[in-house]
Amino acid sequence: MLAALRTVSRSGSVALRAAHRAGPSARVFRPTPFVRTLVTKRYTEDHEAVLFDDQTQIGTVSITDYAQSSLGDVVYVELPQTGTAVEKGDQIGAVESVKAASDIFAPVSGTVEEINESLNDQPSLLNKSPEEKGWLCKIKVSNPSELEELMTEEEYKKHCESDH
Repeated sequence: MLAALRTVSRSGSVALRAAHRAGPSARVFRPTPFVRTLVTKRYTEDHEAVLFDDQTQIGTVSITDYAQSSLGDVVYVELPQTGTAVEKGDQIGAVESVKAASDIFAPVSGTVEEINESLNDQPSLLNKSPEEKGWLCKIKVSNPSELEELMTEEEYKKHCESDH
């Protein structure tokens, strides 16, 4: 019986060696597609933030936590129309609170792809979650290099400290 196992094992190893010797054509290398997405967050002096996804070219615009705390309880939000072409610095909406009203400016140029409809019924989302659930609009960015002109998080923190 051991002789029979040796014979089977030898014939199997011969087949393995033959497959190994067959060379590169027997082995197929299929690289896994590697998708790199870079998400960048930048800030304006007027306390708007934009979260930019380089793969989709979409910038999600919001106000910062600093801005919402300065405004107080938000009672009304005016948003741009979907499809509106905007230039960096254009007024794209307004926020009204019990303390004051403040204009919202486009941090980047592009086309408004989507607005946060939830803010119509729940303007207080800007107070509860200004940079996540309280985002204002999504802009298809036409000139991503404009983001480099905006402040990084560290620069923005210094800017806020100097505001006091």
